[in-house]
Amino acid sequence: MPDQDGKTNYLSRIASSGEIVVVILIVLILTMFFIPLPSFFLDLFFTLNISLSFLILLLTMNVRKTLEFSVFPSLLLVTTLFRLALNVSSTRLILLDGFAGLVIKAFGSFVAGNNPIVGFVIFIILTLINFLVITKGAERVAEVAARFTLDAMPGKQMSIDADLNAGLINEEEARARRREIEREADFYGSMDGASKFVKGDAIAGILITIINLLGGGVIGMLQKGLDFMSAIQLYALLTIGDGLVSQVPALLISTATGILVTRSASEDNLGSDLTKQLLRYPQILRMTAAVIALFGIVPGMPTVPFIFIALLLWGLTAILRREEKLKVESSLEQTATQELEGYKPEHVLSLLAVDPMEVEIGYSLIPLVDKAQGGDLFERVSLIRRQVALELGIILPAIRIRDNMQLAPNQYVIKIKGVEVAGGELMTHSFLAMDAGTVTEKVTGIPTKEPAFGLPALWISEEQREKAELSGYTVVDSPSVLATHLTEIIRNYAHELLGRQEVQAMLDYIKVDYPVVFEELIPNLMTVGEIQKILSQLLKEGIPIRNFVTILETLADYAPLTKDLNLLTDYVRASLARQISKILSGEDGVIRVLTISPKAEEKILQAQESEGEPLAPSWLNKFYESLNQQIRPVIQEGRNPVLLVSPPIRRYVRSITERVSSKIMVVSYQEITPEIEVHSLGMVGAGE
Repeated sequence: MPDQDGKTNYLSRIASSGEIVVVILIVLILTMFFIPLPSFFLDLFFTLNISLSFLILLLTMNVRKTLEFSVFPSLLLVTTLFRLALNVSSTRLILLDGFAGLVIKAFGSFVAGNNPIVGFVIFIILTLINFLVITKGAERVAEVAARFTLDAMPGKQMSIDADLNAGLINEEEARARRREIEREADFYGSMDGASKFVKGDAIAGILITIINLLGGGVIGMLQKGLDFMSAIQLYALLTIGDGLVSQVPALLISTATGILVTRSASEDNLGSDLTKQLLRYPQILRMTAAVIALFGIVPGMPTVPFIFIALLLWGLTAILRREEKLKVESSLEQTATQELEGYKPEHVLSLLAVDPMEVEIGYSLIPLVDKAQGGDLFERVSLIRRQVALELGIILPAIRIRDNMQLAPNQYVIKIKGVEVAGGELMTHSFLAMDAGTVTEKVTGIPTKEPAFGLPALWISEEQREKAELSGYTVVDSPSVLATHLTEIIRNYAHELLGRQEVQAMLDYIKVDYPVVFEELIPNLMTVGEIQKILSQLLKEGIPIRNFVTILETLADYAPLTKDLNLLTDYVRASLARQISKILSGEDGVIRVLTISPKAEEKILQAQESEGEPLAPSWLNKFYESLNQQIRPVIQEGRNPVLLVSPPIRRYVRSITERVSSKIMVVSYQEITPEIEVHSLGMVGAGE
């Protein structure tokens, strides 16, 4: 362990000083363009260049994702500069001394067979392969990959948002995926430009070789007095050796570039992918072996190599079939074991989980969520969650969207904790036209009701949309209808969707900026469950809890005085008077309310006392009749009725008015700020 720790620390020190090392290396490479190098160092650097090229090639073959080698574009520039600097240094030695080290000499004599013409032909072939085949192909692939990667970015971002909304990933995973998409786009954009380095390097190699040949011939004949053949024999071999020793690393780097940019769809390293995909179908190998064997028995063909390769392929086929048989047997055994495990009682527990909220859709509505068909319901759900957070101040749990073959094709169902609370039918290729009282000309369509508010509406075709809008209809598409219905259900059932887990998440967030109030309140004065009950009661009566800090401050003030959650809720409502007044007031800043007659208030006050006489059914019926009569015109105007009562009876009045309508907001005098103007629309009584 000490040795391992020492090695790790050593590597860490190297990595931490890597920035300085890279700067020094680049400066040295640039210096090589101007300062002559001895032949010994030139041999050393040529060897280093070849080694580095092999290292890069092997790395590109073994990476699983292109981003594992994201430094490649910058490295490509550095290696290109290094090769060109070596070319300049070797050219200087060849023309000045007629000798440029043992590496160049070896490539000129061994690879070229001491024949300048053969060497030149090999050099031209390598250059053409590098320039016309590998470099051109890699350049084109890099351009296309960069363009398609950038085009695919919005879709990938939307996919991440959809997974986040569906609860498949958390915020941290979503941020990591977004960063990876940005890095991928940056990488392919850099590769698009970096591929030009490879192309330019190939062209520079050809030009440098031609210049060396011409320059060497001129210097040999004019300055050293050699005849034409002697000059060519001397300088041509050195020049060809220099060209070959440069083209070999260039060819390796070009190959690495091509491998890296063509592996965008791979999930493993190159060796694993090739092995899996080439050997996936043993019957194809058997057919190939048969064809090769037929070539071997054709008259004039060399029999031994063809038959040898055919037998090799046939043997490989036998091995693969045996492995496939063993794999199938193992898979069957594993499946049987899993089936037996599935019958154990503890596996039934996973079936008990219930989603806080879910939307089930019929099969005809699947295009609404399918991105390939233009569906954007997941994105709309994301916007709804943000809207609810801003409007109500709650963290909405993930909303599951799934298809249900038991539903009618155009039907959808909204469930809260596994129980259906709403539903409707949509026509995916039609639009919903609603009459808001401004219609000047009727249009034809399929009569229906808008599911969120129950308003009469028509399903119309896309061709009728423009005419309907000009006629005064409010026209929306099917996804908007579902999104509106879903938003309204969330508002109505927000108090049920807010659980202890969500409240704890809100408290954890508040604790960072307001630690004092958090530590004073929890857990000394109140529990998370008690706070959740108060918040749920506020949401149930239509009071947003976005001003969470004020709520906690109020609870910290009054929790030492009482443990009555209803009374604490009233204190919180009073502290939110400005917010409640803003919600209730109209565009003109006036709150229009209904009041209760003094005799009715006195009757209710007596009934809620512990020793008081309960309200008689006959009295309640008269009260309900009066209430219905007063709220009917308010609802017809599209407003929620507001009932203003004295503080002691507010909760009791709320409990009896719920039976008439949950939309009635019951507020006390202390929940309206003094500067707000209040107009009375009428008085509710019981026939007193």
